[in-house]
Amino acid sequence: MTDRRIALITGITGQDGSYLAEFLLEKGYEVHGLIRRASTFNTHRLSGIFQDPHEVNPRLVLHYGDMTDGFGIVNLIRSIVPDEVYNLAAQSHVMVSFTMPQYTAQVDGVGTVGILEAIRASSKATKFYQASTSELFGSTPPPQNEESRFRPRSPYAAAKLMSYWATVNYREAFGIHATNGILFNHESPRRGETFVTRKITRAVAAIKSGKQSKLYLGNLDAIRDWGYAKEYVESMWLMLQQEQPSDYVVATGVGATVREFVEVSFTHAGLDWRDFVEVDKKYHRPTEVEALIGDASKAERELNWKPTTHWQELAKLMVDADLASYG
Repeated sequence: MTDRRIALITGITGQDGSYLAEFLLEKGYEVHGLIRRASTFNTHRLSGIFQDPHEVNPRLVLHYGDMTDGFGIVNLIRSIVPDEVYNLAAQSHVMVSFTMPQYTAQVDGVGTVGILEAIRASSKATKFYQASTSELFGSTPPPQNEESRFRPRSPYAAAKLMSYWATVNYREAFGIHATNGILFNHESPRRGETFVTRKITRAVAAIKSGKQSKLYLGNLDAIRDWGYAKEYVESMWLMLQQEQPSDYVVATGVGATVREFVEVSFTHAGLDWRDFVEVDKKYHRPTEVEALIGDASKAERELNWKPTTHWQELAKLMVDADLASYG
């Protein structure tokens, strides 16, 4: 037996999951992670904390599973009996959700209900964190906060909306300590390479090293509130340390266009973005979300959480990391 607090992270191999795992291990947790079976290794973001499963009493344990396998989720939670569950798993690419809407709904919507049901059926008062998204606000004008109207503009956002309300419902109906973290865009050097910020910074490094000549992007006028994922995972933990569950917007409150992110990224590497960037309409969404800028005053007030890295600094540190990988 151990006195450690036990946490389960779905999506542990992703950007947020890897940062959260590191954060919780530093807090003394025993961390369990759900990973999908693949024919190639998909745990590279965990390389700094990975433990051999043959070690005695390991603090990081990985389990094969899938969000679409409800019975597997029930059995896993019954086996682990976690104090806290952080549901970060998702098909999280907005554009991909337009071509895979049913799969996105199963993973991002129905999968959340499966975890909540497993918690409800367990004998422990497990706390639950749901990774919600600023995409819920869709076409609602900024600034957006916890009281702003949800108007999703993609299958991804619609599936996440189901998870949001399921979390609220299980909190109100069954007394589960269930919280939605409505995180606005958060990036890092660990961001997937198909997401626009990392696509930009990877291209900067590749162009600088002579391995790429052009970068093709979609809507350069879209405005986003970009923060640093490594900082944002602390807010997830803080939410589950509150006596009463609630829902929180997490954001920097500062917006920028994709064009501005491009300009800062290229300039940081000594390049003129206009020489390399072209717009390709195939990257435009069928229904665009024009502007997302968050008001995180509730998180600052109740969680004592405030971001310290804003988008210009974030763009530069991501460029530096990608330049180093080509060096």
